[in-house]
This record gives sequence, C-alpha cells and structure tokens, in this order.
Amino acid sequence: MVWRRFGAGPPLLLLHGGHGSWLHWVRNIEALSQQRTLWLPDMPGFGESSNLAGPPHGPNRLERLVDALLAGLDTLIGPGATIDLAAFSFGALVGAELAQRKAVRSMALLGAASRSAALRQNLGSFMLHAPEAVDAMALAVYQAQCQATRFRSKSISMTGGLQSRLARYDGRLLLLWGEHDVTAVPQDLAPAIAAIRSGWEWRLLAGGGHWVQYECHEPVNQLLGDWFGAEV
Repeated sequence: MVWRRFGAGPPLLLLHGGHGSWLHWVRNIEALSQQRTLWLPDMPGFGESSNLAGPPHGPNRLERLVDALLAGLDTLIGPGATIDLAAFSFGALVGAELAQRKAVRSMALLGAASRSAALRQNLGSFMLHAPEAVDAMALAVYQAQCQATRFRSKSISMTGGLQSRLARYDGRLLLLWGEHDVTAVPQDLAPAIAAIRSGWEWRLLAGGGHWVQYECHEPVNQLLGDWFGAEV
C-alpha cells in the first residue's frame, strides 16, 4: 500500500471513496494538517497501491481490505494507537468496518451510502453539483482515479451494512452530505443514523453535491477542524 503523511499532531486517517485515491482530499489537506498528522492511503486496488491480495471477487473483500489498512496503521503509528477517522463515500463503509477493530475516538463520514459513477458527464451528474465546480483539477483527478481503479467497490456499497456497523461504534460521529448529493437521501438517512447514539450529529452543506469536501471545501474544512479539534 502507498501511504502519504502530512502535518503534525494526533493522527487523523482520511479514507477516499470508490473510483478514488488520496486526491479525494486534495482541497482539505492543507487546512487539516495544521493541527493533525494526516495519514492518506490509496487503498488496495486504488491509485498507486497494489491490488488486494486474494480472490478479486471474493465475498470477504471488504474484510481483507480492512486487514490491509490495519496492518499499515500498526506499522506506521503502532497497534495500540487511538486515531480519528474521516471517510468519503465507499470509504464510509470501510471506516465503519475498521472502527469495529481499531480504537477510533471520533469519526466523520462524508457522502455516505453512495453508488459509483464515471468522467465529465458523471462528474457533473453524480460527484459535483455546480457546473463551475467541474474545473480542470476536478476533471484531472477524477479521470486519473477512474483509470487507476482496479477494486470494484460498487457491489459492496450496494449491499449496505453501514448502519449495522455503526450501531456497534460508540465513539463520536459526524455525518456530512452536500444538499444535492444524488447518491443518498440524507434527510431520511441522517436522522436514523444519528438517533443510534446521543451526541451524534449531521449537517447538510448548501450548494454541494456528492464530492462535498471538494465542492464545499471551506465549510467542510471548518467543520472537520472543529469536530476533530474537540478534546484531542
């Protein structure tokens, strides 16, 4: 696996989505790294990382992917270390599974309960809402990620399981969606998840689509900075 590290401070793991890479967080790294050590992997089968070991379509692909993440975290920050975690889209399901097996103090899930998409038409239809947000950088990142992706996450995303996994998580949780996210109905999903634990919170970001941390990076950076800055 290829990992990238930015900043200094308590560890914050950032997980990308399906058809993605660490660049899903390209507009958030500078702000979040001011007070945290950011760890950004290309998950197995994505970006610059090698393919996931084992059968490529095996029913335990998600568990094996989390095994690889845990092995990397144990090597990089130590097996007993507590982390914070932010995850986007398919990464939200990965993060919820990881939190069953790793000490996660606080978690933020962005664009949870998604489905896959693919280049300019899909970038504008599924990932971003405002036409002007489909800029040169967004298109370059999206095209490169789609070309590099070998892990097929859609079949895992479509099976669900996010809520049942989160029901076993007792840390802090923040849920974020763009108000125009077409891959979920956050007005229905968010209250149901937030009701699982007292203190869990959710927000809708005005004007944002699915890739909310890119399109609405300034308010997202502020929200994540405040959320992960609490009681560190």
